[in-house]
Amino acid sequence: MAGGLRELKKQRTREAIQDNALRLYREQGYAATTLEQVAAAAEVSLSTLFRYFPTKPDTVLYDRLDPIFVEKFLAQPEELDVLTAMRRTLTETLTTTAEDLARLENTRMQLLAEVPEIRAASVLKIEEGIPMFLEAVARRTGRDPDDPEVEAFVGALAGVVAAAYFRAAVEGGDLVAAADRAMGFLEKGFDL
Repeated sequence: MAGGLRELKKQRTREAIQDNALRLYREQGYAATTLEQVAAAAEVSLSTLFRYFPTKPDTVLYDRLDPIFVEKFLAQPEELDVLTAMRRTLTETLTTTAEDLARLENTRMQLLAEVPEIRAASVLKIEEGIPMFLEAVARRTGRDPDDPEVEAFVGALAGVVAAAYFRAAVEGGDLVAAADRAMGFLEKGFDL
């Protein structure tokens, strides 16, 4: 139980830091906001902030929706093919997310689209997150996560969704609609 409570406290601290960081970035601008200001707003020390977020871009790149997405994906009906299950999961995850988390996700996507430093760092963050999705797709399909086709599928999906998110963020569009449209295109086999 102590491990569970400890992990819950860490999660809450991480989320409080990110909540305050995104709020300050939205209010003051990314470049004008210091990590000292973020730490003060989150009521943590600067060293605590750095334990959770080693760099300023990390305060934006931490993605709370990924674990929720994977859980919902694995719970989709078995008769659905993997792409349909992914598409449904994405729509469900983005439309059932609490309003404050949805607002944070929109802020994250806008910052990813607008701030070159964050966009550059996002490539590494996407690479770090890929194994979680490889495992989920492998588990659902009964294949190995190292299977080149599983890797290609997850890579294509990540690219399609990232492109849709960036476009929606830049244009001020609807993330759900953009991602669904992009996944529909993938579902048709990229038929141009």
